[in-house]
This record gives sequence, structure tokens and C-alpha cells, in this order.
Amino acid sequence: MLIFGALHLVALACGVLLFVMFLRSDTQDGSDGPEEDEGGGGGGSDRISRPPKTSPSGGIPLPDAEPAPVRLRGHEKLADLRPRPERRRVTEPARTPHRVPERSR
Repeated sequence: MLIFGALHLVALACGVLLFVMFLRSDTQDGSDGPEEDEGGGGGGSDRISRPPKTSPSGGIPLPDAEPAPVRLRGHEKLADLRPRPERRRVTEPARTPHRVPERSR
């Protein structure tokens, strides 16, 4: 019972430590103080660093959507809807006669 109590106290201490660190993270933003007032502008959240995007980012545009070659709308299996590929022919090796030597009596 003593071990379980000690584990609960350790967990509680860790929880309090994390809570204190969370509360202090809002006040520390890496600035020295007076420079913060020179930024101008009104209030708002200091966590938003960039304005929202109004247009998609650059880069190659995505290709147009192409429909799937097979649609699963019924109870059929996918293997039933697609044709099977042709099998490759296998050339069998030429047979050589195998002779059994005669036993001498």
C-alpha cells in the first residue's frame, strides 16, 4: 500500500510540474519586453504567426481526377470484374533418354 501511495504522489508531482510549465509557456515568447509594444497592431492571439492563406500554395497543379477502371457496386468480387492476364508459355526442356545399366549376374 505504501508503494501505491508513493507512485500516486510521484504522478501528482509530475502533473503539477507539467501544469506549471504550461502556465509559464504563455508568458515566455522569446522577446525582451519593450520591443513587443513597437510591433503595432491590436490585440489577438500571439500564437498565429501568419495570416490565413487565400490562394493555394505554388507548385505543379494536381492532375484532373480520373475514374477508377472498375467500380464495386454489386456483390461481385474484384477478381470477377477484371480480366485475368494471359499466362506466359513455359518451354519444357528436351527429354533425354535415361538408361539403366544392366546388372551382371
